[in-house]
Amino acid sequence: MKLYQYHNRCNCSGLRIKQQRENLGLSQEQLAARLRLYGIEMGQKTISRIETGLRVVPDYELLWFARALETTSSWLLGEQE
Repeated sequence: MKLYQYHNRCNCSGLRIKQQRENLGLSQEQLAARLRLYGIEMGQKTISRIETGLRVVPDYELLWFARALETTSSWLLGEQE
């Protein structure tokens, strides 16, 4: 499977995930704990890879990131300011 990149990144939401996580004063480990409450098993390393653009974010994970970060998937995708 060919992995397409967006501005040399494997996702377009990682920077916004990091921005919102920092706005909420959460560490990557704290965000991982919030995601585990929703049944998404993800560790700090995985979140780091997402934020740096090294990992793809599937659509179903994006929905849970939005809930855990108290925002919308549209904002995480950069569709809203």
